[in-house]
Amino acid sequence: MIAAFSLITYWCNQEYNPVTGETQHINMSADQEIALGLQAAPEMAQQYGGLHPDQQAAAKVKEIGQRIVQNTSAGETPYQFNFHLLADESTINAFALPGGQVFITAGLLSKLQTEGQVAGVLGHKIGHVVARHSAEQIAKSRLTQGLTGAAAVATYDPQNPSSASTAAAAAMIGKLLNLKYGRDDELESDQLSVMFTAQAGYDPKAMLAVMQILSESGGGGGPEFFQTHPNPANRRNRIEAAIAEAFPNGVPQGLIP
Repeated sequence: MIAAFSLITYWCNQEYNPVTGETQHINMSADQEIALGLQAAPEMAQQYGGLHPDQQAAAKVKEIGQRIVQNTSAGETPYQFNFHLLADESTINAFALPGGQVFITAGLLSKLQTEGQVAGVLGHKIGHVVARHSAEQIAKSRLTQGLTGAAAVATYDPQNPSSASTAAAAAMIGKLLNLKYGRDDELESDQLSVMFTAQAGYDPKAMLAVMQILSESGGGGGPEFFQTHPNPANRRNRIEAAIAEAFPNGVPQGLIP
């Protein structure tokens, strides 16, 4: 019954995404995503030392982010985009909350050498928002929790303590499934960023330099299967393929590097 309820709830909640052209399994509205992101933003910022005091740098991040939003289909969505520079200068990271709150650490920003590279990072995070990856992850997490919970109930035998290991294995499988979804989301956001940056006047090839920076900074080390982010080298290959597909005659001249 637990498994059946989880499956029915998941499969019956579908919504078409006009940006990606996909039909997604989502059980929250855009307004709920926005509210969730706004609620979580202060706490997330605090974890990285709060907002950076350099108003000029913060304003530049906002300018680049809003330029992407205003010149792409992201601006046609209901999401309320806002871009924040975090004070943490030692952590190399950027992330997006549901509904349009986008963050980049001073540590990552200091590694980026051009405006186009900043645009590549922000375009990737905008991609997460408009592709509704967080809402998808929540729906998938609820599904896998329901299925693994059903497996635990079905396999656990109080008279046989070893049956608990079966339940633990089921829980691990559910976790790894959700990690796979995360890697797929990252690759889709890279593809969206290629499109978004070019539409906003930035050279999408700058994203290749970002992948090199992440590689040199240790991003993506370790077995890829157990990570939510693909290895930067693998992402680079997919980005090159996405650029070639979007611009078969070559990237237009005059874009901001």
